[in-house]
Amino acid sequence: MVADMTGKSKLCQQIEENISWLSQFGLDEKEGVTRLLYTEQWNAAQKALDEKMKGLHLKTYYDDVGNLFGRLQGTGSEQQVILTGSHIDTVINGGKYDGAFGVVAGIIALQYLYAHYGSPTKTLEVVSLCEEEGSRFPLTYWGSGNMNGLHSKSDAKHVINKEGVKLADAMKQLNFGKGLHSEPYRTDIASFIELHIEQGKQLEMSRCDIGIVSSIVGQKRFTVSVKGESNHAGTTPMNIRKDAFYVSCKLAKAFIELSEKYHNALYVTVGKITLSPNAPNVIPGYVEFTVDIRHHEYEVLQEAEREMKEIIKRTAGDLEVNIDCWMDEKPVAMSEELSELSKIISSEKNISSRELVSGAGHDSQVFGRRVPTCLLFVPSQDGISHSPKEFTKGEQLEKGVKVLIELLYKLAY
Repeated sequence: MVADMTGKSKLCQQIEENISWLSQFGLDEKEGVTRLLYTEQWNAAQKALDEKMKGLHLKTYYDDVGNLFGRLQGTGSEQQVILTGSHIDTVINGGKYDGAFGVVAGIIALQYLYAHYGSPTKTLEVVSLCEEEGSRFPLTYWGSGNMNGLHSKSDAKHVINKEGVKLADAMKQLNFGKGLHSEPYRTDIASFIELHIEQGKQLEMSRCDIGIVSSIVGQKRFTVSVKGESNHAGTTPMNIRKDAFYVSCKLAKAFIELSEKYHNALYVTVGKITLSPNAPNVIPGYVEFTVDIRHHEYEVLQEAEREMKEIIKRTAGDLEVNIDCWMDEKPVAMSEELSELSKIISSEKNISSRELVSGAGHDSQVFGRRVPTCLLFVPSQDGISHSPKEFTKGEQLEKGVKVLIELLYKLAY
């Protein structure tokens, strides 16, 4: 592909320009992107993408939760659709690549294929999924979840955010959820391909251009409560205290050290802690903390949970300790066939690749439970994501798009 005076190809320039263009919708005062579901910024971004896709000869339409599609109709009789894309919502003060790159890449890929090869045999679609992050409302994968039966529109009336806004009301303000668009649940998707930034350092550390995800980890999340006894910090002897925080610290340390047993492939995070009465001169009488564990084998997660409960029995002493599991998601394997094809394509194009496990959740795990799914990563500089500092070089983005183009070509033409 022809390069300009900077040495960048036209494809590389096109990718960078489109990502920069999309980041303007929701650009915040801290130089990040804040584009939350069903907000003015989100709506403007979807409308702009709609117009862009129309200008590239794609037939566009929304479904009734706000997912936006650009369709390149196939010439064959088969009605199954090969879908690519990602999400456009962000975390608060996030980066401009997370999710958005996959949407931009999908649009550019379909544009390139049509310009060079005309209409495909099998129908191709790019999707700008309405939501993945859970930043405005307490749920995730609202877009892909409605397409795959994880969620339904009726769920919206039960979801309220911390500002007291109902998901159903926010949706209807933009004329979604009223039956004016197609139903989101799909049965015609043959496969889903998502191109995404890694949001980690494995590719950068191994100096690889493409990550081919074999599976997305399962997750269990717990709330641990420790009930001791509040008392005076200066008059209560150390050997008779019922210090809930001290026991919580011992538990947290033991939980985190479980990772060593599984060669550090089990990720353990104590992420949120509250204690009472939270005063400098009072022994804490009650503590709650969360534990997040992740692994690509569900049996390991189950064993880790059993070991955590054994640790509690050994450590609690005469304090009351309870553990409640409130998230239990099984790992999701990606398509071996699509992964192998991606590996072959990368090799043919002299693009280095490696297999890896995704420690973060993605829309691909929702699709992957129902249809053959392929999740591809490009490197993230310094492993930074969910931050205005999120960055991937244009040349690395381009390599990802090249693999995506070829993969879609082999599947649809």
